[in-house]
Amino acid sequence: MKQRVIAIVGGIGVGKTVVSTVLSKLGYGIYDCDSNAKRLMDSSDTIKQQIASKISEKAIANNQINRPVLANIVFNDEQKLETLNQITHSAVKDDIIKWIEENNGSVKFIETAILYQSGLDKIVDEVWEVTAPMELRINRVMSRNNISRQDVISRINSQQIEIKKPHPNIKKIVNDLVTPILPQILRLI
Repeated sequence: MKQRVIAIVGGIGVGKTVVSTVLSKLGYGIYDCDSNAKRLMDSSDTIKQQIASKISEKAIANNQINRPVLANIVFNDEQKLETLNQITHSAVKDDIIKWIEENNGSVKFIETAILYQSGLDKIVDEVWEVTAPMELRINRVMSRNNISRQDVISRINSQQIEIKKPHPNIKKIVNDLVTPILPQILRLI
């Protein structure tokens, strides 16, 4: 049986992690791009040096990434966000390919907010797009990250990109606190 690689996508606050958690409980392998990007960034002196030289020296303190400072910079400067993405995307993509090759299973999932910008759309067979109403997204992120409404809106806006050619195999999952998640997942598997 051919292995399927499925991306779980959606903007900040839609509930991608909720979908990933359900899939994990069902026994499926999940690659979380956010946590693995953080792991790769924390372990790579090369990435830290690039952040300091190309984004801001203030984002690195004692050879550690100062995440609040880095977030404040990149979520308020489109060019610096693009620079950070360029620094991290190839490391994450290489790590995903290695993870796919090293792990057995007929279906694997990649959780990401930046499918197209990272080029991951080219290595997945299908895309599950998680959606949620905007106000619910804002409230989730404010509560989870303890940040202001304006900071959440800045982050949401930073993820808005024009997709010239969307993935040919997209399925939707609604995470609105009304529609049950599990039946939607089971239909798609």
